Amino acid sequence: MAKTELAVAELIWNIIARKTGNVGKVDFFPQKPAFPFGDTFPEREDGQQPLERAVPESQGVSSAHLAAFLKDLALHENVDIHQIMVVRNNKVICECGFEPYPAGMWHASYSMCKSVTGMAVGMLIGEGHLRLQDKVIDLFGGKKNLLNIFRLKDITVEHLLTMTSCVSFNETGIVSGNDWVRGYLESGLIGVPGKKFEYNSMNSYMLSAIITEVTGESLMEYLRPRLWEPMGIQKVFWETCPKGITKGGWGLFLCPEDAAKLGILYLQHGSWKGQQLVPEDWVEMSLKRHVETPSSMSNYGYGYQLWKGGREESFNYNGMLGQDVLAYPDLNMVVVTNAGSKELFQNCVLLGIVKKYFEEDFNPPAVLPEDLRGQIMLQHVIEEMEGRRTGLPVIEKGGWEKRKAVYIRSTLRQKRINYLDGKLYEMEEQQVGLMPLMMQVFHNNFTDGIHKIGFMASGNRLFIDLYEGKEKKSLEVGFVKAVASNVSFNGEIYRIGTKGEFSTDEDGRMVLKIDFAFLEEACRRKLKLYFDENTLEAHWDETPGKEVIMEGLDSLTDLGGKMGFLMNTIKESGGIDVFHLLVERTVQPVCVGKEINTEDEEAAKNEPAYQDQTEE
Repeated sequence: MAKTELAVAELIWNIIARKTGNVGKVDFFPQKPAFPFGDTFPEREDGQQPLERAVPESQGVSSAHLAAFLKDLALHENVDIHQIMVVRNNKVICECGFEPYPAGMWHASYSMCKSVTGMAVGMLIGEGHLRLQDKVIDLFGGKKNLLNIFRLKDITVEHLLTMTSCVSFNETGIVSGNDWVRGYLESGLIGVPGKKFEYNSMNSYMLSAIITEVTGESLMEYLRPRLWEPMGIQKVFWETCPKGITKGGWGLFLCPEDAAKLGILYLQHGSWKGQQLVPEDWVEMSLKRHVETPSSMSNYGYGYQLWKGGREESFNYNGMLGQDVLAYPDLNMVVVTNAGSKELFQNCVLLGIVKKYFEEDFNPPAVLPEDLRGQIMLQHVIEEMEGRRTGLPVIEKGGWEKRKAVYIRSTLRQKRINYLDGKLYEMEEQQVGLMPLMMQVFHNNFTDGIHKIGFMASGNRLFIDLYEGKEKKSLEVGFVKAVASNVSFNGEIYRIGTKGEFSTDEDGRMVLKIDFAFLEEACRRKLKLYFDENTLEAHWDETPGKEVIMEGLDSLTDLGGKMGFLMNTIKESGGIDVFHLLVERTVQPVCVGKEINTEDEEAAKNEPAYQDQTEE
């Protein structure tokens, strides 16, 4: 079995076997910082360059139309919408964060950032340092050998841009070792380059590697004076591979407003405030349909690291699970979405809703009459979605009886909080971590396993303590709305919104349901805790969950090679049901803990712990 395929199979097995620590073949080093709430380029006079805000009607769009759009998105559980921004004529006419996700925070973009990599390639070509027809193998002369010269001799920069390289080293290669460029260049082909669309994030990574090879700078370093600073894009972070090459095809964290600016940039043919940042002819070439795409992914074709859209001349910067910049030139409009959808590709519920409101029979005028009632309705919907509008007064329909019921629920919750105060449970199995599996793989940041779970009360506030490896993660559980905290995972800082709810199961056991929303990501961790005398039973889950993970694993059957052969063999032998069951138990594990007498466990109190927490 080839090195990459063996590494993928080994990683899958290690995860299913619930091994902890760095179970991959890739060296881990902390990268992701905490979200910067302050100004990161204070020395620049132009600052963040915020987009102008405007009343929707002043730009020809009905406030009632936007309110219905937000409510429609919120109604669909499969969408799990996080943030929305709508811009027309370079003015923000609607922005909303869906509780617990705050508006304006950066978000993992996944493959949406491929379009940014495409912009950088266009800049490099415009500077005369690269050509579309340059052979990839020639650009990495130091890594040439007889094998890759023969195999990859025909692959050009344009093939990388259009996803037609047909190189078999794909996304799964990120778990096989530290040298991804070598892995790509030593890989085989699954077709004839230039003939067929084969979506592969490593093509985008190689474009980033080419920029580094040609300029001596990482993609982030190259873009800082050419894109980020001129556009006032300050709060941005892009992960690198172990060799220090910007990932290119994923790993970018970007705020919705800055993503909207990138959409506007292409609507303006690469110009920003009178400065031509991306060559105009490159923008024109990028937006052409260069290759047809599978109907399961998109019906409209692919340009240079971006997708064609369904409306006239429209285009999308698209990332899985709902990270999108949808641009409509005929409307001079941009729609930005961040979500945690349960669907991977473009043909999904989320984009179906966007098309319903902004593509199907949507032809707004230049301006509409003032609609104060509609504007108030939109503002109320936004406040409700963001958790800032609590609705009716306490004494509402139902009168005193309803107020009495609220009081009883509050009293019962306080009783349960008091019951949990000071309790500490040692887990019999220590293979489950707080970070969702999908995030662990994407960030190469694997769990050390939660070995203790404890609780602390402060008045009517409840904190859950998760002892994972050498770190103690202490999070306040919000019961009215989520409480946000910065939490360390092996030195990387992620912001989590934690919300809980007490209930009772059919056996009379107290149950605490907790939703851990990773506010910068598409993922959530779900936890149900069942309390029975001195025993704690923890039921874990995550979203996007087993359906999306199995969709990704099932796609391995289309890869060819020995990994594809292995997955097909499992299917044909009837073993796929067993495999699915193993994956389900991995994504939805059940762990049991026994209560510790903390008075006799001084060591548990004095355990070394890394803790970095702030609250909103």
